[in-house]
Amino acid sequence: MKLVGFEADKKLHLGLVQGDTVIDLQAVDPKLPYDLAEILASTNGDLSSLADLAKKAPASAHRPLKGLKFALPVAKPGKIVCLGLNYMEHVKEGRYADNVPKFPTYFLRVISSLTPHNAPMIRPQASDTFDYEAELALIVGKRAKHLTLQNAYSCIAGWSSFNDGSVREWQKRTTQWDIGKNFDKTGGFGPYFVSADDVPAGGKGLKIECRLNGQVMQSDNTDNMMFPVAETLVDLTKAITLEPGDLIITGTPSGVGQARKPPVFMKNGDTCEIEIEGVGLLSNPIVDEKI
Repeated sequence: MKLVGFEADKKLHLGLVQGDTVIDLQAVDPKLPYDLAEILASTNGDLSSLADLAKKAPASAHRPLKGLKFALPVAKPGKIVCLGLNYMEHVKEGRYADNVPKFPTYFLRVISSLTPHNAPMIRPQASDTFDYEAELALIVGKRAKHLTLQNAYSCIAGWSSFNDGSVREWQKRTTQWDIGKNFDKTGGFGPYFVSADDVPAGGKGLKIECRLNGQVMQSDNTDNMMFPVAETLVDLTKAITLEPGDLIITGTPSGVGQARKPPVFMKNGDTCEIEIEGVGLLSNPIVDEKI
């Protein structure tokens, strides 16, 4: 199942993608929540009712995918937990090459830092060190605490593509990374939610790539995560209770702009694309912040 958030008539909608068309689920049932997190919470992660609803859609509920004004796949994610340093080659290209992490490295994002497919990622006035990071995003489907390796995947509702846009200068100002990861509208997210049953278990074996203005900057495979999804979920839920609609952003491969010689940072007029095999192509123009 492939779902998409979009805007129509100045309202947020949720749609089910079928080929080149989208079934507007609110056009079938106006009472249906537009926020996927709310639906996941009410169904304990079971989205089969949406497929059933789509079967009842009249012709008027079908919209072309082309030209759609995309919104976030999850309109109101609760927690946005991100992993850093999760691909060894990325660790080696940075300042932690001599201090390889033994445990997952977590930081948090806030909702105001997110922006949907085709919408601008904003390069802030505060710094010109705006970097790209291709990442696989996990969407939590049901409440989870103290997961085990045997049941870790049970909380996964689906997957999406993510660009963890990072303002490197601010990220490095202190030992805590959060400020450099949370400038307004710096994190691209979408366009799709792809259900877990349509992706290899644990998001394994997926090609992940970043292209800046058509040039490949990052290319790797999710098999190369240092801390795979199951192990991360087990570790994380020892501390944090995951809830429906929470996001876990699983880290970026090597090839980031700050590690290049000379460095390559995103600038006004650029287009950055994140493509993950079987999950989708996320594209965002880069636009300078205006005050």
